[in-house]
Amino acid sequence: MKSYEIITGLLIAGSFLPLLGAAQQKTAKHKATVRQVHPQLSTLIPLDPSVRTGKLPNGFSYYIRRNNEPEHRVVMYLANKVGSILETEEEQGLSHFLEHMSFNGTEHFPKSELISYLQKSGVRFGADLNAYTSFDETVYQLPLPTEDPEVVKNGLQIMRDWAQGVTLETSEIEKERGVIMEEDRLGKGASERMQKLTLPVILNNSRYASRLPIGTAAVVMNFKPEVIRNYYHTWYRPNLQAIIIVGDIDVAKMEQEVKQKFADLKNPAKEKERVKYTSSLTGKNQFLMVTDKEMTSTVVQILAKHKEKEVKTESDYRASLVRNLFNGMLSNRYMELSRQANPPYLEGGAEIGGIMAGLDAFTLSVAGRPGELENGFKAAWRETRRAQLFGFTKTELERAKLEYLNSMEAIMKEKDKRTSDTYVSAYLSHFLYQWATPGLIKQNEMVGRFIPAITLAEVNAVMKEYIRETDRDIIVMGPEKDKSALPAEATILTWMKEVNNEKIDPFKDEVSNLPLLAHAPVAGKIVKEERNDKAGLTFLTLSNGVNVVLKKTNFKNDQIIFHAFTNGGTSLYSDADYQSAMNAAGIIPSGGVGNYNASQLDKYLSGKQLSVGPYINERTQGFIGSTNAKDMESAFSLLYAYATAPRKDAEIFKGIIANAKAGQVNKDDDPATVFGDTVSSVLGNYHIRRTPVDLEKIEQIDLDRAFAIYKERFANVTGMNFVFVGSIDEVKLKPYLEKYIASLPANGTKETAKDLHIHIPEGVISKTIYKGKEDKATVYLVFSGKFDYDFESDLKMQALKEALEIRLLERLREEESGVYTPSADVSTTKLPDGRYSLSISFGCAPANVEKLIASAVDELEKLKKDGPAAENIDKFKAEDLHTMETTMKTNEFWLDYLSGQLTNEEPLDQISTYTELIRGITPEGVKEIARKYLTGKNYIRFVHLPETVKAK
Repeated sequence: MKSYEIITGLLIAGSFLPLLGAAQQKTAKHKATVRQVHPQLSTLIPLDPSVRTGKLPNGFSYYIRRNNEPEHRVVMYLANKVGSILETEEEQGLSHFLEHMSFNGTEHFPKSELISYLQKSGVRFGADLNAYTSFDETVYQLPLPTEDPEVVKNGLQIMRDWAQGVTLETSEIEKERGVIMEEDRLGKGASERMQKLTLPVILNNSRYASRLPIGTAAVVMNFKPEVIRNYYHTWYRPNLQAIIIVGDIDVAKMEQEVKQKFADLKNPAKEKERVKYTSSLTGKNQFLMVTDKEMTSTVVQILAKHKEKEVKTESDYRASLVRNLFNGMLSNRYMELSRQANPPYLEGGAEIGGIMAGLDAFTLSVAGRPGELENGFKAAWRETRRAQLFGFTKTELERAKLEYLNSMEAIMKEKDKRTSDTYVSAYLSHFLYQWATPGLIKQNEMVGRFIPAITLAEVNAVMKEYIRETDRDIIVMGPEKDKSALPAEATILTWMKEVNNEKIDPFKDEVSNLPLLAHAPVAGKIVKEERNDKAGLTFLTLSNGVNVVLKKTNFKNDQIIFHAFTNGGTSLYSDADYQSAMNAAGIIPSGGVGNYNASQLDKYLSGKQLSVGPYINERTQGFIGSTNAKDMESAFSLLYAYATAPRKDAEIFKGIIANAKAGQVNKDDDPATVFGDTVSSVLGNYHIRRTPVDLEKIEQIDLDRAFAIYKERFANVTGMNFVFVGSIDEVKLKPYLEKYIASLPANGTKETAKDLHIHIPEGVISKTIYKGKEDKATVYLVFSGKFDYDFESDLKMQALKEALEIRLLERLREEESGVYTPSADVSTTKLPDGRYSLSISFGCAPANVEKLIASAVDELEKLKKDGPAAENIDKFKAEDLHTMETTMKTNEFWLDYLSGQLTNEEPLDQISTYTELIRGITPEGVKEIARKYLTGKNYIRFVHLPETVKAK
């Protein structure tokens, strides 16, 4: 199951262009004040006309829509207005427990047959088949192939069973108790402990603060089966339920099937009222200081709380656009502040956003550098105060509007390419929270009508409305060892007052009018062109030795993504230079590029739909990017600038280094970091390039050396491969290739990466890390060695991994109730020399570590001795073919595939044999590869235990 989420207002920045109807954890609504300004817009926003909706006589709702992205697929969701908020003290955790039980036996699919049947149909448990429980709802998701009508029919039956046909057998309930507790255990840590203390304050001690979906251990482990059965029959009822079906279907036929299947659902004779709970504003201010031994930074948050704004009418929507513009402009100011030569904090920002329980808030959040919290907080509050006093500028608003309009234009261009899941989230929001869900055409019309007319005065008024001195929370969180130095409420208030009394200057929006490039590139030529029509590929050779591969697709209407790479990377530099080399592609562009510093560059690119960035990794360097047709030249010119006109900013560099050092101060107080660093060090054989960053390594980063290395890496593009995938118009693309790519510097010499011979160490190794206070353990087992790389063997390793994961889930979770999400992973490489690693990981109780490791290893031994069950290989084939069918219809797949094949010097048409090879995999073939590689000679076990275990 998906883990539940809690929205607490502890945020920095949000989405700039949310679509109406996006699913949110919201409850009560109230009228937006902007209606008084625009009373003519009081008309309710209509529901998307493209979806067929209805309500059966028993109150059961349905939303059905045809959508062909992806083809031959349908997604079904069952939404229940039932969550942890409805639980009594004796029921805490039963909504979530019930969600689990829905996968452990229904009327038509006893015990684990439901999961097994769907796996055979190509549906992956956890990735595809899933569910979540929140405070106000429980939602089940089921994606299905539509080629087989029987599978779709059974999908509807599963939805019907979840609605009122979960069997809730006593034996299954008893087995699931341990699984729930292991899920709870995984979430334990400093964040969870601090959240339990801060949530009651943020939510004004409302019911939400005491109804976390995971529930309590006392209830989960001790409730009687009849209690959850009663809860199920009380709340899982048709007048609180809806089915949402979107996909490659016949809508009219599906509607009739839904009516037939769900019309006989019964509401209880004596219904229990479904109360809508909220959190009331008190008019009071609150202060809370929370510390924890494992907290690694000091954070101050100011929350000015308000009743949540509804979005039901055009007036509501217009008001939401004003707030979104406000958030975007304020976020940009904080971004600009963070790019100062000496940024005042590690992280900082503010925005208006939803919390939950019917509350919104203006939230300012600052993570301070050690010993510099006052300076960081004042800097963040000063920006808020500046906006409060002077508002925003005309040029800021113009850019924000342009970005909004261009983003909406980009969305509209892809309106017929939207996946079914995006529609589902909108209809979920409409059913669960009654939020307006007009569909893209109506939303685009409103954006085009409202955005140009929004005034600076309206946006500036938002700050005056949201910043107030009542219903304000101040929360300070920090390391326990720093408790005596943390600011009290009076101190924070003094800091705010001192900033308020300062003479603050208005914001200066510094915009450069210079061209991005000081000198226009001297264009080269396309000197060779070849085509492979069968593979749909075009090959170009440029005059400077660059190779270009074009893959034209129709998966998106206006998207081109690209990857450029050539050999070399950090492998060519000494260990002494490694830190400068590894960080060069991050540090140098932070100073901007061409005629623009970083902030000016952001403004220059505002509204453009593009992304370009350089990288330098161990064996290659290059660029990754995306663009649309309109902004293609801007993307190419930016790439050219990154390659030929980097900037070196010593002051920005000092700030980066200062923040990097500050991030190291309390790093080792976090148990997960300590464990992760240990794993990396051991698997990297303690090579200096694999051990974690520390103060000494940060000191080794030299700006001049990083700048020199950066320029060296991009000074010669001979032999560089550029792969472009997407809605390519070659007539328009080729002139840009000649102007900006064929003009890149080249000396005619191809480089090769150096083999550093850094491998996972051989032999049997055991590492136990004792860190942390929670009663939880983490297990990570790694098997590794040399690998004779070929495509078929690689696929067999994937089958081995999947067969193992199925058995781990069945044994460690379902049979032994010892874990929540056991997982297996496999990695194979061809270059510089063939290697593989197979890993097993899970969390569990410390007392169960050895038993569960023994079980996991036993499953590996069974794979070697007996091979996997034929049924599990069939599941792998169905799931993999099902996934690949849709994955291959994405630009991202083809970019990764073509880049990988070129890097490994493998045939570009190798994918054509994929289906045949997958279908040819047998249990015997998987057993052979398990015997060949899982010899047990190279086996590393990592165990993370709490400090209390060591003390015993």
